[in-house]
Amino acid sequence: MTQQPSLDPAFNTAPEHISSVHLMGIGGVAMGALAGALKRRGLMVRGSDQPLYPPMSTFLEGLSIPVAQGYAAQNLQPRPDLVIVGNVIRRDNTEAIALAQAGIPYLSLPQALARFFIRERVSIVVAGTHGKTTTTAIAASALMRGGLDPGFLVGGIMLEGGQNFADGAGPHFVVEGDEYDTAFFDKRPKFVHYRPRIAILTSCEFDHADIYADMQAVRRAFDLLVGALPPDGVILAWGDSPEVLARVAGAPCPVLTYGQGQDCAWRLVSARPATKGGAQLLVRTPTGLDLDFFSPLAGEHNALNTTAACAALVAAGLEPSRAAALQAGFGGVRRRQEVRGEAGGVVVVDDFAHHPTAVKETVAAVRLFGLPGWRPGQGRLVAVFEPRTNTSKRAFFQAEYALAFDRADLVFLREPPGVQDLPPDERFSSARLAADLETRGVPARAYEDSETLLMALLTELRPGDLCLVMSNGGFDNLHARLLASLGGA
Repeated sequence: MTQQPSLDPAFNTAPEHISSVHLMGIGGVAMGALAGALKRRGLMVRGSDQPLYPPMSTFLEGLSIPVAQGYAAQNLQPRPDLVIVGNVIRRDNTEAIALAQAGIPYLSLPQALARFFIRERVSIVVAGTHGKTTTTAIAASALMRGGLDPGFLVGGIMLEGGQNFADGAGPHFVVEGDEYDTAFFDKRPKFVHYRPRIAILTSCEFDHADIYADMQAVRRAFDLLVGALPPDGVILAWGDSPEVLARVAGAPCPVLTYGQGQDCAWRLVSARPATKGGAQLLVRTPTGLDLDFFSPLAGEHNALNTTAACAALVAAGLEPSRAAALQAGFGGVRRRQEVRGEAGGVVVVDDFAHHPTAVKETVAAVRLFGLPGWRPGQGRLVAVFEPRTNTSKRAFFQAEYALAFDRADLVFLREPPGVQDLPPDERFSSARLAADLETRGVPARAYEDSETLLMALLTELRPGDLCLVMSNGGFDNLHARLLASLGGA
């Protein structure tokens, strides 16, 4: 067997003069955003990836950035000045092998972000198993609408302006701190590169079974983030979580907790459903000041995300009352409780939830708080779930998912796609989950593919229902197909 060439660490740098950049794995949300930002700086930008689906395919098309379909050595011709390697790329990728042979300078995405955009600015890094995309967007949006012109990178498309990245000219850069590994040549989590000065740690649970062997490995990853803070930095930590508190116990900088507990420095006193959707929050600051303000986001988990973001904004220099007042204008993030439309009297919602904790919190949030166009009690909450991640396709959380749908009236499940490479005893079973839900008194049905699931949904849904579709992938464009079919009925 021929040994594959390795990338030479000597080329893991950015040349002084750059006019052209190639991004391998350009279709990732963060990679696509970086591509757009580099093009706006006047660079010639191109990339490669597997076939893409919206929103990233349309995002890149709108920027007129050419994307080669599939990976090949010829994608590196003409020779770019710099290649940015996404973490979707593996060592045996044809294009990665060609990169090693060509001796072209290369960076990972986190290295490129720190090198070109974060620089010496105040870096606000939002990390955690759950809530980091929304919390990052909340903080970035508030700074933007507050006239502070931040740079930011969010792991989802913000509905304000249809963007997830901005360079900004202000003193702050807000970035989603992903715990996933940096690249095949750097197995550390991405957030170690982001030069944190202010960090939010929202949660610490097991996820990413493809790169983390166990919970102890996850803990070690978040410990790296905590250790990266300078003495004059600050960490905002979810104080209701023993796991999070354990991670920040030895922090090299001050730690402020947020949460619902009496001892939390930033205390969420209450989150009440607002009349027209969203929530009215009462938050007590470390100085004892009570902030009573509106957030357009539904759910207790989003109230905690908002509290964390407010704490970070105050750490960044905003007055508490100003940080709270700015929350009312937040526009949300695509694929986070996003109402995709209404047809045939049915409201269809798209959500990224895939971990059992996220599924449980999302279903509960919609049930208790409602969403625009649908109020609690108006009709049934029909939950649709596709287990698609490397973790959710495994049986690791089989039992936990059975506890995640209690607030739903009816559950439709798809069998996880692409599990053929897993041993049968390690595969997640949607049929088994449906049976477990039925035992708990939650009506549930499982289907082999999205087509049969869609046909079953169309026979079941009725006016007044809210259909909550949860997946971290495209789900074969189920949302649009469902709306089109309901509208034509």
